[in-house]
Amino acid sequence: MTTAAASRDDTDSIESRILDAALDQFGQLGIKKTTIEDIARKAGVDRVTVYRRIGSRDDVVRAVALREVNAVLTELDDVAARNDTLADLVADIFVTVVTRWRGHPLVQRMLTVESDRLLPQLTTEGGAAFTVSTSAGLAALQQAVERGLLPDSPDLGTRVEIACRFVHSLILQPVGSIPLDTDDQMRAFARQYLVPIVTG
Repeated sequence: MTTAAASRDDTDSIESRILDAALDQFGQLGIKKTTIEDIARKAGVDRVTVYRRIGSRDDVVRAVALREVNAVLTELDDVAARNDTLADLVADIFVTVVTRWRGHPLVQRMLTVESDRLLPQLTTEGGAAFTVSTSAGLAALQQAVERGLLPDSPDLGTRVEIACRFVHSLILQPVGSIPLDTDDQMRAFARQYLVPIVTG
């Protein structure tokens, strides 16, 4: 391994430790009560390292949120490969994303107790997370195009973004009249309403 590669791995390891520590602290104490010193202590680094590697507490919150979004979206590669029809694929993506976020203890705590901290990271300041989400959705559907499950279309990216905006809204405001409490209900909804968006 080259010196540059070793240095990059070390940087990644330190940043991962900081984000792991932050996630744990946010879960235990909440964002408002967590300080940079708490995060640094738990990560085994000094506070200057946290500021240098990640930034302020708001930057740490943003980085944790983006990493958790990425963790959910990495599952979409497997989802794309295990479905043989477009309807099954879209339904599986929908169920996977919604259930992972609904079941994420930190997300649920922050949405109900500290929404003033989380919501900006997922809305007005959440451009990076939303871009990652649409890119992952588009990549999954491009695989469907390559497999012949979906005709290629110049506006596929737009269709994916529309669908992602709906899912994003559902995660942030789950209360409504649409029955989406079970996997079966979510799959039926996706087949009836999201598939037509994707297919145009």
